[in-house]
Amino acid sequence: MKRVGATLNAALRAGLLLALTAGVYAAPPAAAADAAAAPALAGAASAAAAFDLDADVNRVLKTFDVPGIAIAIVKDGKLVAAKGYGVRKLGEPAPVTGRTLFEVASNSKAFTAAALAMLVDEGRLKWDDPVTKHLPGFQMHDAYVTGAMTVRDLLTHRSGLGLGAGDLMWWPTTTFSSDEIIERLRYIKPATSFRNSYAYDNLLYIVAGKIIADKAGKPWGEVMRERILAPLGMDGTTTSVAAMLKAADYSAPHSKVGETVTIVKPMPVENAAGAVGINTSAEDIARWMTMLLNGGKAPDGRQLLSEKQLREMWTAQTPMKIAEPKPPLAATRANFAAYGLGFQLRDYKGRKIALHGGALQGFYSRMLLVPEEKLGIAIFTNAENSGSMTALQWRLLDQYMNLPASDWIAIVAAEEQARHKEELAKVGKASSARAARSQPSLALPAYEGEYQDAWYGTASIKREGGKQVMRFVKTPDLVGDLEHFQHDTFIVRWRQRNLNADAYVTFALNPDGSIERMKMAPVSAETDFSYDFADLNFTPVPAPKN
Repeated sequence: MKRVGATLNAALRAGLLLALTAGVYAAPPAAAADAAAAPALAGAASAAAAFDLDADVNRVLKTFDVPGIAIAIVKDGKLVAAKGYGVRKLGEPAPVTGRTLFEVASNSKAFTAAALAMLVDEGRLKWDDPVTKHLPGFQMHDAYVTGAMTVRDLLTHRSGLGLGAGDLMWWPTTTFSSDEIIERLRYIKPATSFRNSYAYDNLLYIVAGKIIADKAGKPWGEVMRERILAPLGMDGTTTSVAAMLKAADYSAPHSKVGETVTIVKPMPVENAAGAVGINTSAEDIARWMTMLLNGGKAPDGRQLLSEKQLREMWTAQTPMKIAEPKPPLAATRANFAAYGLGFQLRDYKGRKIALHGGALQGFYSRMLLVPEEKLGIAIFTNAENSGSMTALQWRLLDQYMNLPASDWIAIVAAEEQARHKEELAKVGKASSARAARSQPSLALPAYEGEYQDAWYGTASIKREGGKQVMRFVKTPDLVGDLEHFQHDTFIVRWRQRNLNADAYVTFALNPDGSIERMKMAPVSAETDFSYDFADLNFTPVPAPKN
């Protein structure tokens, strides 16, 4: 894929979300996008070459501009592949290997679900226990939801919270503790009624991680080590970024800044244990997939979790909307899509798939299990690119399910380009339609000061070096310069450009001309949903009286 600009990072993150929420890689809705993609798609199915894993992955690296990829494949209880491609870090020759560690982000959720399943097997909790039975201080915004929410509800994305609600308390790296994040759940207003619909969230997996830690009397990471990683021989896997950075073989994170893929700093998120936290390799994840496909048995024959609980994890809990992809992606359409416990569930060509994706700054990952085929596939990238994984996903599923081959690499690349082009056009249209000659209602110093949100806390706007600078007090990387957009709306341009999350900042005034509130919204629809700026409702903090 050609490099097409800064917001492509966010487009790829959005593509990963589509894979999680709709079970398909959604096609662009506009006919113009179809036309733009057509030349690259002509004869795609017939163009698919004979299967060659090395050739396919190397082509994906080049097509999607990804520095490194690791692949793990298990079939019928045997290891087919656990190897790396490309480099761990741009500008350095060290190759990605089967032992290179990657942050796998939300693929950690299945580990949290499995640990809870073990506790259910042992009779130490039940899936339908109230959360307050195990965490008496737990509280949601609504008193009924507080009392009714069960351990099962923590894992199934049906709490009533909006998409990614509250994620700004841990993403990017914040100074909140896990306990502070859980305590502030009570201030986040629901987007829908309880158990009404699916909306992906992370905060309730942090709560689930807290239950696991409390039951064991030790941190979530230590529980993962003792109960899952050590029994499976996943000796290279870590449960913190700090530990990963001490390993001999780990990958650096990469993002696109402008038109250039660049190395970015790691994003430690220790306060989100339970939702994220696992850093693993192709060799180690193969052991995890083999155990799951072998009915919960470790290599030594020990039953880590029962087949009954494994079936529960792969049983539909929350229905998900099914997208309607256009040709040539129509062949990937799901007939059902749901979320289980730590896994998304869908079908492909008559087979049930349990899968999940993961995304953190500089890393994307995906894991797929086809239980009826005893097939497991994991794809790790050291870049923010979902198209690379999607293309390999369909290519590998077709190969190991003995299905006709299609040139998914060309198909997905063309779709991705068309969708991104459409979003760029929307952003450009919004910019050109603004009232460019309008002026703020107040003198610029009047917008400066501190602002308080119920669940996040404090943000400030202050003049620094001749610019108005916004800072999120608990998030060191959220520092940006304000520029006037129109009327009482500004745009904050974050100084850490690889965030790709510039946002509108709009002020509402009281009748006396003082500021009533400050609201935010992403400039682009491609902005990662964990930048949940739209959920914030800032009000001015009164200046101290002399």
